[in-house]
Amino acid sequence: MSQRRKFNSQFKFKVVVEALSERLPFHELAKKYELHPNQITTWKKEFLKNGADIFGKEKALEEKKEDVDKLYKVIGQQKMEIDFLKKALS
Repeated sequence: MSQRRKFNSQFKFKVVVEALSERLPFHELAKKYELHPNQITTWKKEFLKNGADIFGKEKALEEKKEDVDKLYKVIGQQKMEIDFLKKALS
């Protein structure tokens, strides 16, 4: 029984970029990387479909960072207030 091979995202990206460059036909790429041409086509379609999300993630990360910074600021203010109140009660 043969096992299914698993490919990491770096390998898939490398193959897709080479496919997009169109230097070699799919059947030659498939031979080069020991893949079925349909697999390369599938990865290419997936990349083209989801490629725009890469740039959207940058914006989402920036927004999350801003939210985290705001929360740290609130925590800092609350800590100062708690310390002040502790001193006032002493």
